[in-house]
Amino acid sequence: MTCETHCSSVPATNSDKSAQRAELFCETPMERIERWTLGAAWALKPRRIADLPALALMHLENLTAAPRPLPEPDEAARPSGLCAIAHDLSVPTLIDAHRKGFYPFAHVGPPKWMSPPERCVLSFENTRLSKRLRSRLRQARHRVTFDTAFERVIKACAARRPGKWRLTWITPRIMQAYAALHDAGYAHSFEVWDQAGELVGGGYGVAVGGAFTIESQFTIESHASKIGFAVLNWHLAQWGFLLSDNKGATRTPSTRASSSFRAVSSCG
Repeated sequence: MTCETHCSSVPATNSDKSAQRAELFCETPMERIERWTLGAAWALKPRRIADLPALALMHLENLTAAPRPLPEPDEAARPSGLCAIAHDLSVPTLIDAHRKGFYPFAHVGPPKWMSPPERCVLSFENTRLSKRLRSRLRQARHRVTFDTAFERVIKACAARRPGKWRLTWITPRIMQAYAALHDAGYAHSFEVWDQAGELVGGGYGVAVGGAFTIESQFTIESHASKIGFAVLNWHLAQWGFLLSDNKGATRTPSTRASSSFRAVSSCG
């Protein structure tokens, strides 16, 4: 296993880069219709339908009250953690949001601030890797880099998974917002490359204070995401981070890669 670090935080504001991002992050009409349809179905599942009254109230308040940059920590609708409509996704607001435990999320309509009551948190001092994953790391069939292909990674995280529907909250607006956060030096990507130099896995997240919040991951090749996640967390520990925040409870490849995840009360 080899690892390379490229953590440049120089702002990129030229029109060429903006145009390239706009073209890469675009969503076709059919992709938008698919996202809206699947997102509506997702919201109507039994365990989430209880949030609909709170969601309707938020939209009503949005029409009658002045928007606020961030909600108060105690405004989350339990158990999902739905808080408020996210009007502002600027770099300062996103940084403040992550410090307070909020993150934007929505399949349909405007993004909403979320802060689940429990979060999956990895403490580095207790990290344990499976024997199979350790074996794959020793085989050195992959190369892991940081911040070398942020745009490609976030686009891949939003793309359709093999054999699955394209249900994603990573909209073009979210991509643009986190790309700006990347330019500011807070959002970072990790990339997993195979021996042919193809991007086969990776993810991105936000570094604020002593925590690194995982936003999303993708994998094309089996176990690629696990490898990248393991290397990322090793480096986070070496760089002095205290924990890796995987946000809400989930069964992603990252959580299965380690037995050290635990649910803790949300700081939001």
